[in-house]
Amino acid sequence: MQQFLNVTLTGLAQGAVYAAIALALVLIWRSTRIVNFAQGAMAMFTTYIALALIEAGQSYWVGLLVALVSGLVLGALVERVVVRRVEGGPELNAVIVTLGLFVGFQALAAILFGSTFVSFPAPFDLRGFTVGGVNIAFTPNSIFVIVAVIVVMLALVALFRFTNLGLQMRASAFSQEMSRLLGVRVGALLTLGWALAAVVGSLAGVLIAGGNLVSPNYMDAVVVYGFVAAVLGGLESPGGAVVGGLTIGLLLSYVSGYLGSELVALASLVILVAVLLVRPQGLFSHAAARRV
Repeated sequence: MQQFLNVTLTGLAQGAVYAAIALALVLIWRSTRIVNFAQGAMAMFTTYIALALIEAGQSYWVGLLVALVSGLVLGALVERVVVRRVEGGPELNAVIVTLGLFVGFQALAAILFGSTFVSFPAPFDLRGFTVGGVNIAFTPNSIFVIVAVIVVMLALVALFRFTNLGLQMRASAFSQEMSRLLGVRVGALLTLGWALAAVVGSLAGVLIAGGNLVSPNYMDAVVVYGFVAAVLGGLESPGGAVVGGLTIGLLLSYVSGYLGSELVALASLVILVAVLLVRPQGLFSHAAARRV
């Protein structure tokens, strides 16, 4: 029973991390209709900026704030300088560009910060709670991660459902020409979508790094699981991204705890293929019906 409880709580904590990445992918998809495969590399780069400040004597919270601001600027620059050059062309062009950005950011981080593993501090205690003399694998830092992800999810839901800005971002993603005819500043909204997604990605990068070792490729596996979570929940649904992230975290934790950690990657692939075969739009998305 204790093992099941620990495996479940560990899965929830890991699932919150995957949900954070999934939220960043959902945000950029809903606002620009592009899947950003460089999301993890961009988050890694801003996390290293936060780490540099922390090692220089600044607090964790100052590092987190600077990482978020850096993500905002970096996302806007990437859209304006790189992605905008291929927008409107074949969809494969944007995919290739984001893959190129992924490689480029990893190489740049290795040059600037080194390629060895370094420790990133956590804002809260990493020791599990003790209940009735039994130590459980759930820490104050895990609670912080889960609460942060839930707050971001609620903010994104509010943005897209209850604000004119969110409506304009979604309209720009679906039909740029029609949106321009209606007076929407499409270019500015696309830049804003990339900037906000990079902010969420930066938050995810710092949350994942807390209490762990980081290197230029520490986000690679996390992004894969985050992508599976986004597909599971539906690329249209922030709430689905969180549910998908928690579900993936739990399932992979059970696989690791009872079958072996070497099967985790295979299990994530099986889940992804199953979702694409059974419900490719995700569990929380729905196709709009059209009357003819």
